[in-house]
Amino acid sequence: MVQDNRETFVAVQKNGDGDLTGFKTSAGRELAYAEALELVQAGQIAGVNAFKGRDGETYIRGDADGDPTNNLDQLPLF
Repeated sequence: MVQDNRETFVAVQKNGDGDLTGFKTSAGRELAYAEALELVQAGQIAGVNAFKGRDGETYIRGDADGDPTNNLDQLPLF
């Protein structure tokens, strides 16, 4: 089994509409959405991926694993 030493997201920030605006990593770093998206696209964050929405914008989402408890929306706020 390959050891995955990449950071993961452990907490999130949301705006008044409930949209994700920031992330805290397992290493304690606090990232704005754009910075987090760059790291996700570079493959530096485990358990998430980037996808292009219907509106043409790119978004971060958790990898589909059938476990709703680790969805980004379910992470604690910081």
